[in-house]
Amino acid sequence: MSQISLTFPDGNSRDYDAGVTPAEVAASIATSLAKKAISATVNGAHWDMQWPINEDARIAINTMQDDEPALELIRHDLAHIMARAVQEIWPDVKVTIGPVRDNGWFYDFDRQEPFTPEDLGQIEAKMKEIINARDAVKTEIWSRADAIKYYEDNNEPYKIELVNRIPEDEDLRMYWHGDWQDLCRGPHLQHTGQVPADGFKLTHVAGAYFLGDSSRPMLQRIYGVAFKNRKDLKAWETMMEEAAKRDHRKLGREMDLFHMQEEAPGQIFWHPNGWKIYTTLQDYMRRMQEVDGYVEVNTPQVVDRKLWEKSGHWDNYQENMFIVEVDEEHAREKAINALKPMNCPCHVQVFNSGLKSYRDLPLRMAEFGSCARYEPSGALHGIMRVRGFTQDDAHIFCTDDQIEAETKKFIEFLAKIYADLGFHNWTIKLSTRPEKRIGSEESWDRVEKALGDACNAAGYEYEIQEGEGAFYGPKLEFTLTDAIGRQWQCGTLQVDPNLPERLSATYIGADGDKHRPVMLHRAVLGSFERFIGILIEEHAGKLPFWLAPRQVVVASIVSEADGYVDEVVAALRAVGVRAEADKRNEKINYKVREHSLGKVPVILAIGAREVEERTVSARRLGENRTSTISLDDIVAQLKDEAQAPDLK
Repeated sequence: MSQISLTFPDGNSRDYDAGVTPAEVAASIATSLAKKAISATVNGAHWDMQWPINEDARIAINTMQDDEPALELIRHDLAHIMARAVQEIWPDVKVTIGPVRDNGWFYDFDRQEPFTPEDLGQIEAKMKEIINARDAVKTEIWSRADAIKYYEDNNEPYKIELVNRIPEDEDLRMYWHGDWQDLCRGPHLQHTGQVPADGFKLTHVAGAYFLGDSSRPMLQRIYGVAFKNRKDLKAWETMMEEAAKRDHRKLGREMDLFHMQEEAPGQIFWHPNGWKIYTTLQDYMRRMQEVDGYVEVNTPQVVDRKLWEKSGHWDNYQENMFIVEVDEEHAREKAINALKPMNCPCHVQVFNSGLKSYRDLPLRMAEFGSCARYEPSGALHGIMRVRGFTQDDAHIFCTDDQIEAETKKFIEFLAKIYADLGFHNWTIKLSTRPEKRIGSEESWDRVEKALGDACNAAGYEYEIQEGEGAFYGPKLEFTLTDAIGRQWQCGTLQVDPNLPERLSATYIGADGDKHRPVMLHRAVLGSFERFIGILIEEHAGKLPFWLAPRQVVVASIVSEADGYVDEVVAALRAVGVRAEADKRNEKINYKVREHSLGKVPVILAIGAREVEERTVSARRLGENRTSTISLDDIVAQLKDEAQAPDLK
């Protein structure tokens, strides 16, 4: 038998027979390691302990101390264990697929009766029985014919369909958790007992279509979460409780910001309070962009399909576009248009209008562009995931040599905005060339280096996402971490030489010839709608004073104070503070509770003493104390607080 050489993380190597498994490698090192091992990393790939190694390789044995592989395996094995538990309790249930996601997994089932909360408790108990049984996990490669016959004999039609979707040149791998079997690429743990029995929880049930096909009967999807121990699970549960309190949909009702209704799915009815947040944020962004050298444009929302065909979106994005057919006068056939799902092709049209010189570059073109994209109804989520939205979109037309400088400038621009909005914890990810791509290797080398060097020059570290770039160029992704640890990918910068090529964008170079510009797609907030949802949840509705839609309520304690209430409101409004009067015949404690629920940052109470002394009794949101302050002082103080950060 031929020999292979395996190199370990410490640099030492050992020779083994070809076909050796990681389990055998671990046992050759130490019995204790073989017992603790959960998987291996072989030449950078995640490897099951039972898979053979047939060539020289670098190898590392993973244990539960290795967070990333451990969590992936725990969650993946729990998907199988849950499916096994369901079929042990209800043998007639058909299984489909169960991938790992976010902090856990889901599995889709075909069952006549709906799963109930009581059912979830029964499934959890059965899962713990399976875990405690410490059943061995085994894997085999089967022929396509054997797999189909097995699933025919066991009346599993969805698995037959999945087998038929697997490419002919790909192995069909079967996994056994005890006596229960599933079709799966793996890897998996060595036995069910390696799953922490106290680290998981089934969360809820939802409807789902098999492989997303809405023409098929609806399945039932059970979701679960899993962690390495009970402590981490409890921390997640605490975070979820906090997230529920911060839910922008709940706060949107309490603050009277917006609503949504079935006549306009995925679109927002902004109320005055919500629209004030929107316009205040937009005004701030407009000023910031103007200072940073952007020109603002506005382009059509309905555009003929011809442009989308030229840009490539018609072939690659049509299922997400809203199509508009119009009977044009004197035309032989209907004109086919689409609501724009993005702004970039229209921006190239503005660039192409008139001759451009190298002296005009870089040209930074911005638009608060209203876009429409079809999102499946099941994917819609408040104002975070909608069908109609506005992007803080911009495109920088530049030369290859300007990419690094423009990227550095954009990172600094984004950092200032995030800091102004209260986000100081964010990361950068650099997505590099995918397997299928256009352009030369030299070009990719140059542009990826430019983005990396720009991050370094701006003073920020970045993480590499191998192969995650677009087929035409690399990109940067900017991910925020909010107050309770959730991550939101908002900002982007995408290098694109492809669209200018497709849409024939040119500029006259110093040599007098025509050249193609590079296009940098960039966004800071992403969509205004989603970012406002993030802001609401980040601040739990207690927005920074300058962004708060209702900044001050001046509330009377006695009716004799009504005239002074109006005077205070007028004085505040005169200096740009959003103030309103509450002169209702209600007790002051009732007024304070109501306006605190609406997240009004400052409540000024006015009674007989305040009228006489020309003062106010001021109460800040979240504080239980009040302070007496003169009218002139409160006006000066709130005037300053009401200024947007860029105007101070």
